[in-house]
Amino acid sequence: MSEQLELFDVTIIGGGPAGMYTAFYSGMRDLKTKLIEAKEELGGRMLIYPEKVIWDVGGVTPILCGQLIQQLEQQARTFDPTIVLGQQIVEQERQEDGTYILTSATGERHWTRTVILAIGYGILQMAKLEIEGAERYEVTNLHYTVQELEPFRGKAVLISGGGDSAVDWANALEGIASSVTVVHRREKFGGHEKNVAKMKASSVQIKVPYAVSQLHSTSGETIDTVTIKHTETGETELLQVDAVVVNHGLKSDFGPLREWGLDMGDWCVSVSGRLETNLPGIFAAGDFVDYSSKVRLIAGTFTDAVLALNSAKLYMDPDAPHAAYVSSHNDRFKEKNKALGLTAE
Repeated sequence: MSEQLELFDVTIIGGGPAGMYTAFYSGMRDLKTKLIEAKEELGGRMLIYPEKVIWDVGGVTPILCGQLIQQLEQQARTFDPTIVLGQQIVEQERQEDGTYILTSATGERHWTRTVILAIGYGILQMAKLEIEGAERYEVTNLHYTVQELEPFRGKAVLISGGGDSAVDWANALEGIASSVTVVHRREKFGGHEKNVAKMKASSVQIKVPYAVSQLHSTSGETIDTVTIKHTETGETELLQVDAVVVNHGLKSDFGPLREWGLDMGDWCVSVSGRLETNLPGIFAAGDFVDYSSKVRLIAGTFTDAVLALNSAKLYMDPDAPHAAYVSSHNDRFKEKNKALGLTAE
């Protein structure tokens, strides 16, 4: 190698919950760790929903998604991994000695013994409202995500969509907005049954099967009325609005990763029960993986991280213990516990 690159034991690609927890657990196993994230901040898909309340992480009481990101990042930094932001890895090249050179879209190179892919659904973009001229309102009152609830207080809000996000925001804004109307092109909603039932039992107005067909503005700057059209009869209705929230899902782009030779479907990579991909020395965790007992919860992501990292450790050292000692018996935490005043001197 003509250039001088620093060799890492593990390089994690992706800075969402799977990547961050993998970085923490890699430190527990005393591995030289690097985490590379394409965006300029950690959090992955969770960054889209900072105001959502998360209930289903074991041992964590209800917490805002944004706060959970902060806690995951703090945990990820426990053993001082190298964290690189703003680099999308597009190319991998396996060397004669089995190590990998990873290259970013802007030409930076990284050298590593193993790779753990924690890239979720790739580069995500919100599916836009396919109405001519809609983009002009994105700087005012057309929203594709809800960063804060308070700006919607006392407003008439229309939500277009019928999946988890649309239902969740309807429930979150009900009682804050003056009115919430959900417009969905199908009779059946795709959100979790309990949340759908809560929405239907509330003051949220539901318009099905309808779709947003036109946006109107008297000022030319903000939307003040919306035309919705019945998807079967073609009947239209005009609704007064102060804000429009569009939740039509996400578009995923894996870019050049599809050229790596991974065994991939439309959304996921197939892995073994040990989170091994079909490429030697490359493992995967989180939403990016698919296997028979996969649990698609944040809590399940943490298990993926542990399994993938343990497999990477054994790939490098087949005689190593199969897992890290738990934190209560792990020497790596002794001094940290003392610093926190949690153990006797």
